[in-house]
Amino acid sequence: MDNSFSSTSPWLLLILIFTTLLTVRAQLPGTWELLVPNAGVSSMHTVVTRFNTVVLLDRTNIGPSRKMLPKGHCRYDPNDVVLKKDCYAHSVVFDPQTNQIRPLMILTDTWCSSGQFLPDGTLLQTGGDLDGFKKIRKFEPCEPDGFCDWVELRNVELVNGRWYATNQILPDGTVIIVGGRGTNTVEYYPPRKNKNGAIELKFLADVEDNQMDNLYPYVHLLPNGHLFVFANNKAVMYDHEVNKVIRDYPALSGGPRNYPSAGSSVMLALEGDFSTAVIVICGGAQYGAFIKRSTDTPAHGSCGRIVATDPKPGWEMEDMPFGRIMGDMVLLPTGDSLIINGAQAGTQGFEMGSNPCLYPLLYRPDQPVGLRFMTLNPGTVPRMYHSTANLLPDGRVLVAGSNPHYLYKFAAEFPTELRLEAFSPEYLSPDRANIRPVIEGIPETVRYGEAFDVFVSVSLPVVGIVEVNFGSAPFATHSFSQGQRLVKLTVTPSVPDSARYRIKCTAPPNGAVAPPGYYMAFAVNQGVPSVARWVHLVI
Repeated sequence: MDNSFSSTSPWLLLILIFTTLLTVRAQLPGTWELLVPNAGVSSMHTVVTRFNTVVLLDRTNIGPSRKMLPKGHCRYDPNDVVLKKDCYAHSVVFDPQTNQIRPLMILTDTWCSSGQFLPDGTLLQTGGDLDGFKKIRKFEPCEPDGFCDWVELRNVELVNGRWYATNQILPDGTVIIVGGRGTNTVEYYPPRKNKNGAIELKFLADVEDNQMDNLYPYVHLLPNGHLFVFANNKAVMYDHEVNKVIRDYPALSGGPRNYPSAGSSVMLALEGDFSTAVIVICGGAQYGAFIKRSTDTPAHGSCGRIVATDPKPGWEMEDMPFGRIMGDMVLLPTGDSLIINGAQAGTQGFEMGSNPCLYPLLYRPDQPVGLRFMTLNPGTVPRMYHSTANLLPDGRVLVAGSNPHYLYKFAAEFPTELRLEAFSPEYLSPDRANIRPVIEGIPETVRYGEAFDVFVSVSLPVVGIVEVNFGSAPFATHSFSQGQRLVKLTVTPSVPDSARYRIKCTAPPNGAVAPPGYYMAFAVNQGVPSVARWVHLVI
């Protein structure tokens, strides 16, 4: 009897399975590209500036990075247990146009800190651990060939130390700093007149548990000017002007959702009359995984969605195709959200996650329940604890970081990750290039409620409305993008104007809809966004 077939059939089966997996992967939307094999630092915090550069920020007391500071610019810290004389960079600025990396110098510890852009485009960066606990820092961005660097303020500091806090810009351009480990208060930058120091927010203490699942609270500025503050599994509407909780929302089922059990959260795009705000929270770790240091406890796959401005709000539940802890939700220019990074088991914390979730998801909010999630082309690089994702002005999503170790460690199952990648959603596929708009003209500065024209060119004739959408540049860290926002402007149908199209737009009506500052302005034609132009929205 000839046994040749039976002896080779397992190999044929393996080849068939491998070929099928490759085919399925090739058919899933989206593409990946490696931008930089070694950024020098593993980015714990990431932010895009109005000069189209990206600031990557780790923590200082992490030992040698893979990027040296310029000669003669070492940091001296007698209390640093790893390096008393530290000549390594722990922050860099990255230029996606050239893929060049320039080292930046940070002096105090930025471990698990927070940040937000001020109205003038300066990055405000607050808190951290150890000598950074009360620190306030600023980074004033510059052109890619400039030499801007971090500045640590000496004449002002935080009233309360902040570790694992959240920052959110307010309608008047000031920034509220919310919570932190053992810090159940809020404070403001610049400090408010007639308000002394930090102000208690009892809600944060009420939702604290023995895992401290109230850290890095999800804070969203609602279009009515109040704040939606979510921590652990509960949320309130908070009037920051009078320091009063004016609404308690129903609890979200499924266990804790914030650090150290974090999923992620976005406020969906504001549009129409801007009176409705919808919050989505997806994923998280099961309660107890952090305490038990369980690396294999399956993550949540559930998402809750609530109309925060509704008189009688309630959570609408749905399930993702995958459980996910430490994912990042990124608002795309279209109004869809990308869910990317993270693990399918374990919890946040050093070496406490497993089973990387390599498949991004597209969340399509306009679809009915059960049809909102689309599985996208998987990556190959695990992005675990301390990874980030940020929307770039060209519509790609920059993916950085992942360091689940106390120091840099490269010989591990999930090593410290220095590679920078970009994920291109399906709207950037070549077959859509002929409907991708190009912004030919747009004001550099607009005022609230101002009418202005945007001029675009498109290869094929325009059919339907071309949207003009303002996207903020958030501070991404620990699975939440602080200050993330997308506002769909009121526009009229585009009309031909020579070889271009003219779109009449109206700027956001007030700072509650869109706080003052720099926004990426995208023209979106049939679901395909242009490269953004930066617009300064001023009071």
